Amino acid sequence: MDTVNKSTRSKIMSSVRQRDTGPEINLRKALHFLGYRYRLHDKKLPGSPDLIFPKFYAVIFVNGCFWHRHGCKYSTSPSTRKKFWRDKFEANKERDKKNIETLLEKRWRILVIWECTLKIKKDKGYIQLIDMVAEWLHSDVLYKEL
Repeated sequence: MDTVNKSTRSKIMSSVRQRDTGPEINLRKALHFLGYRYRLHDKKLPGSPDLIFPKFYAVIFVNGCFWHRHGCKYSTSPSTRKKFWRDKFEANKERDKKNIETLLEKRWRILVIWECTLKIKKDKGYIQLIDMVAEWLHSDVLYKEL
């Protein structure tokens, strides 16, 4: 059973952002600082990637661990409405898989960065992460997850 009423839950869920999330903005700022230029959320591409690098024919998805079911400690499952959430998460995973396959067929290179990976920002590991992203942009690797 939910701990808040239906209208409150609706308000809470509507405030969950799909784009311009904190981890995404931090990544964008770091890459921009290094001189990389990109487009944002191109709806013409499958899945509307978070960052698009036309020069490198590469896209980056910044995936939330909860919504995209990473399997880390942040991908908890709600204890109520189990079937609803299981179906919701499965649909999200299936849509992600289809979008990735379509992008690869169109010869786009894909990097998926998980929210939990970006949470190391306050650690010096964040600089290494940004370096890994920059290295990937200049590589020939078609698909990678961080």
